[in-house]
Amino acid sequence: MRSVYRYRVRVDPIELTQFDSLFNFRDVGGPAGQDGRIVRSGRLFRSDAPHRLAGADRTAFASYGVRTVLDLRRPYEVDRDGRIPEFAGLTWRHIHPEHAEWSATPYQAGADLARYLADRYADMATTGTAGLAAAIGLIADETNAPLLVHCVAGKDRTGIVCGLTLAVLGVSDDDIATDYALSTAAGERFRAWFTATGRAVHPALPPLSCPEEAMLLFLAELRDRYGSVEGYLRHAGVTDAQVAALRDHLLE
Repeated sequence: MRSVYRYRVRVDPIELTQFDSLFNFRDVGGPAGQDGRIVRSGRLFRSDAPHRLAGADRTAFASYGVRTVLDLRRPYEVDRDGRIPEFAGLTWRHIHPEHAEWSATPYQAGADLARYLADRYADMATTGTAGLAAAIGLIADETNAPLLVHCVAGKDRTGIVCGLTLAVLGVSDDDIATDYALSTAAGERFRAWFTATGRAVHPALPPLSCPEEAMLLFLAELRDRYGSVEGYLRHAGVTDAQVAALRDHLLE
């Protein structure tokens, strides 16, 4: 079963695959980037944690030909939930961008969610530079494609990595934020599944929503501090060659 979501400047509609055990899987390709070049489809995917893949979902996932899985979860999250199942020719890479537990700065009900999320993302951009640079470097290496990047829900850590990648490809902030906001509906499905397992969501965590304004704030404030998203990535350790490689293989 497939649902179609339309981006403002996409030349084709993105297809968000509906798995039974993945709630936030999609192809990042499609929007217009630098010099009007389109971000290639079938090269970079994003999702929530894929450790539950089995049966028909496993077969459907295999059809995408993913070669590399970039897992952004904390080590204890990997230990708790496990890794993606084994697939022929698939390599699992674990890169954890250092960042504080969100429980250290709990969300207060009724607070500005976009502001809260943008602040958490800015914190990660400050403390997780090495991990974020390593993640971008992995995506830049064409031999790793097709690549899937994921965390737990596929919205925050994954949203930051995908947002930085798309920004350096020249995709507009509006289109990056539109892609980011697709995780809101996925978050509702994820929360419904999680609650059905009998587990309770940690009270310090915010709603599983992704207001566009959160990503817009994050990108704008990153530019205010570093001059550009590319400037931030240079600061983090991403090389000129890696930026060039990103554009070479992810832009048509």
